[in-house]
Amino acid sequence: MKNYTITVNGNVYDVTVEEGAGGQAAAPAAAPKAAPKAAPASAPAPAASAGAGSVKVNSPMPGKILNVKKSVGDNVSKGDVILVLEAMKMENEIVAPSDGTIASIDVSVGSEVAAGDVLATLD
Repeated sequence: MKNYTITVNGNVYDVTVEEGAGGQAAAPAAAPKAAPKAAPASAPAPAASAGAGSVKVNSPMPGKILNVKKSVGDNVSKGDVILVLEAMKMENEIVAPSDGTIASIDVSVGSEVAAGDVLATLD
């Protein structure tokens, strides 16, 4: 029997693994030290504009949308701030990758996003 302490998404678990016949591990018994927190409900994304443009602006990291600076129909130049993403207690400006027009804003303030999620699109 082996004991391990494993941290997953900030939750600490004590795991005991018993070895069965032939040296293979049996099903582990995991007991969390602290109850995992429920994920906060994210605000729904605007449905009418989802994924309308040809140039996608993806989230570089997981985080929370703090501010949306542009709206659908706005003209942007390469480097213009489209929205602000909070990740690891830092505010990260998400900028336009090229010149164009905002075709869709696929998130709203307070939304939780994962790395690679589409945040906006440009035409």
